[in-house]
Amino acid sequence: MPAEYEAKKLDVDPASTAELIISKGGRKVNGPTLQRRYVYDITPGDQSKWIRLRDTGTKTTLAVKEISHDGIDGTYEVEVTVDSLDATNELLGFLGFHPKSYQENRRTSFVLDGAELEIDEWPMIPPYLEIEASSPEEVRRIAALLGFEESQLTSENTTKVYRRYGIELSEHKVVGFS
Repeated sequence: MPAEYEAKKLDVDPASTAELIISKGGRKVNGPTLQRRYVYDITPGDQSKWIRLRDTGTKTTLAVKEISHDGIDGTYEVEVTVDSLDATNELLGFLGFHPKSYQENRRTSFVLDGAELEIDEWPMIPPYLEIEASSPEEVRRIAALLGFEESQLTSENTTKVYRRYGIELSEHKVVGFS
């Protein structure tokens, strides 16, 4: 499985962060868009590997994600494009997978020096910036370009980010804006 090289800068102001990215030569790609996702356990009780079915507003993808550690290169993902959120959810149900949760977030996407930057807004927690690049060194370089030190970054997954704010994501079957 290919590694994802990404880190988050937590608790950002979306407007000023967007301005910062653009001032450094970045370009807004889209957003904010509403993303909808279903999350499924592969092995009950194992939070290190899961299935994610996500509609980004422009495409729908099915992925298996696995976390080996909390480093910039600690998440592996295999992802394919599918035609329909609802039909794929139904197919997964036939295979015995039933969503453990439904989640929504708003995402605004940028590119900067070949890196993908996402300002993510989730219910109940402050917004954060995610930086994804071709290597851990590139993630750190882009963060430094934006004025962030490595000590200000985390590679924790969304579940752990919620936990930082005292919220157990697994206790919420629906995480949405309405």
